[in-house]
Amino acid sequence: MSSTDRFREVVPVDELERAGRVQTTVDGRSLALFHHEGEVRVVDNRCPHMGFPLSQGSVEDGVLTCHWHHARFELSCGDTFDPWADDVRTFPVEVRDGSVYVDPHPEPDAPPAEHWSTRLEDGLEQNLRLVVAKSAIGLVDAGVSEDEITERGVRFGARYRESGWGPGLTILAAMRNVLSDLAAEDRKRALYQGLVHVGDDCAGEPPRFDQEPFDTDDVPFARLKEWFRENVEVRDADGAERVLRTAIANGADDARLAEMLAAAATDHRYLDAGHALDFVNKACEALDRVGWEHAGAVLPSLVDGLAAASRAEETSSWRQPVDLAAMLEGTFSDLDSLVAEGSESNWSAPDGFTETLLAEDPDAVVEALEDAIRGGASVEALAGEVAFAAATRVARFATVNEFSDWNTVHHTFTYANAVHQLARRTESTDLYRGVFDAAANVYLDRFLNTPPAPLPDPASDPDADPSAHLDALVETFDAEGEVNEAGERAAHFLDCGGDAALLRERLGAALLREDAGFHTYQALEAGFAQARLREDPEEIRTLLVAVARYLGAHFPTRREREQTFTIAARLQRGEKLHVDGGSE
Repeated sequence: MSSTDRFREVVPVDELERAGRVQTTVDGRSLALFHHEGEVRVVDNRCPHMGFPLSQGSVEDGVLTCHWHHARFELSCGDTFDPWADDVRTFPVEVRDGSVYVDPHPEPDAPPAEHWSTRLEDGLEQNLRLVVAKSAIGLVDAGVSEDEITERGVRFGARYRESGWGPGLTILAAMRNVLSDLAAEDRKRALYQGLVHVGDDCAGEPPRFDQEPFDTDDVPFARLKEWFRENVEVRDADGAERVLRTAIANGADDARLAEMLAAAATDHRYLDAGHALDFVNKACEALDRVGWEHAGAVLPSLVDGLAAASRAEETSSWRQPVDLAAMLEGTFSDLDSLVAEGSESNWSAPDGFTETLLAEDPDAVVEALEDAIRGGASVEALAGEVAFAAATRVARFATVNEFSDWNTVHHTFTYANAVHQLARRTESTDLYRGVFDAAANVYLDRFLNTPPAPLPDPASDPDADPSAHLDALVETFDAEGEVNEAGERAAHFLDCGGDAALLRERLGAALLREDAGFHTYQALEAGFAQARLREDPEEIRTLLVAVARYLGAHFPTRREREQTFTIAARLQRGEKLHVDGGSE
């Protein structure tokens, strides 16, 4: 078909001139035609911001203004003065024999994937939530992979936040981790939520400026690791970054880079209430998704946080009334001999091991861990046991505590999960220190289970329809304080034969519709990660009860971000947001 054949007759030019504007539909596309300053201009009638009919806008001095939110557009080309609005589509026009002809199907200015990629960058740069939502949806609909979308967010967040890796990037990495647990539409929500938090974190922040690697490839990894730890020890972030970049430039693989970072993150106790090590783990997991070729752009963003982190041994809780830091230093001085002693042995957790880790005697906890290492317990195996004990603290958190105390048990659990996940990546024995740190915090958190909230009793009718419990669980999130009810409904869904994968899907859906805080995203992702690694139904039950109770404690919220996503999704589907007489 020739370009001429694509044109459709729309309206007599004198009629348009008299009216000044005409709204019409051509081949299913709503168009707004304007006669302004002797020229005929045609634009998509839907304002690209929120869909208001531009035929109801005003034109002056070549500028079209939407009357809903006052977005302004250069009429001849459609470009916007207001980046939050996006450009409006314009259409080729010809005047023939006194009539206006329009081509309603012109070639796009850019492929959808390219357009939405550019708009995502705009949305992140200017922290425009609606633009980020449209871009996330548009990129997925254009066939861009979830990992490519994640990569754009990870690289942006690592570059444009001077203080480096933070909550936003952690949320994005966590949401990428749970995508396989979610329904298809919620995967877009998860990407949107992660990207929005990256934009929030970077808003108003100066960018990071890179240090350069050393101009050598002769330094062995062991020495680079030693240098890195020394520089973090004295809080020299610049020196530590140069060493890390040298290791990357010299081809260190993901296991070695994780080992270097984890060693520095466990040289002192429980850095930044566990966030420092969790950030290390999430950065590594993000690189698993987007490709380790981006390590040089991502991992250096961790260094400032490691160097500046608070150290738990400097706090009173780790020194009084029991000097936990000194106790662990004694263990760490013997760690090599403990590992050597168990090198030929195979270990499995003895009966009651979780109860031992939850005991009120720190000496018994440390002794049990030391005996496990002597018995051949790997870091991964031991970290998994401590992570489950930490999750049990969350599942049995007593609601008589202050609300802020949820953060305390939460931090221990997500830290223990990070140790466990890193131990699955690298066999470094440095991570035994992280295991002991997590166990020490499980001990310190004991008062938050005093008295412990009971784990839900088995369902009274195990043959009942599990979907009833699932629906009731979701309903609990619409009311404040339904913590125990949420845990009970999750447990009884599983007791009645409900599929744990479906429970994860619905818990994820509930999270993504809330204005959840940083810790809530962490809690859900860590619970899901631990549940996926286990076969024991009772352990899975406890982990998902912990997630459900944590969500129940923190919901409902205002759900503003969900409103933004809903608007973006409806616009992408071509639905109307505005109707005559007002907005829906």
